[in-house]
Amino acid sequence: MGTSNKARRVAGLIAIGFGALSLISGGTTLLGGLDMGRVVPVVLWFNTLAGMAYIAAGLALWRGRRWAFALSLTIFAATLLVFAIFGLHIAQGGAFEMRTVLAMTLRCAIWGMIACLAHQIRVTPPRG
Repeated sequence: MGTSNKARRVAGLIAIGFGALSLISGGTTLLGGLDMGRVVPVVLWFNTLAGMAYIAAGLALWRGRRWAFALSLTIFAATLLVFAIFGLHIAQGGAFEMRTVLAMTLRCAIWGMIACLAHQIRVTPPRG
């Protein structure tokens, strides 16, 4: 297995794991089983539903599908948009948790890197 195959598989596993954790924590919070403090509903709903897209992107990366780039880029752009909406909420004096700022920063960074990797896969598909 070449370096690019290893990288895409690691990225795929990270995306799948991240998606599963997002679905579990978000779903548990939405169902009232977990108190996350001052939740911003749009962020909670987005992160929970995006968990499914994370898993789909992870599987696409794992399998070396060319469309993994489009999905990863869409996830990245949508995450940036929700982060901006969250920032507007904060600027207007809305209640929030600092861990949400950190989590959204992490999500943006991870999906930016995954989208870049997926672009490389799209440009040079795996051999074999």
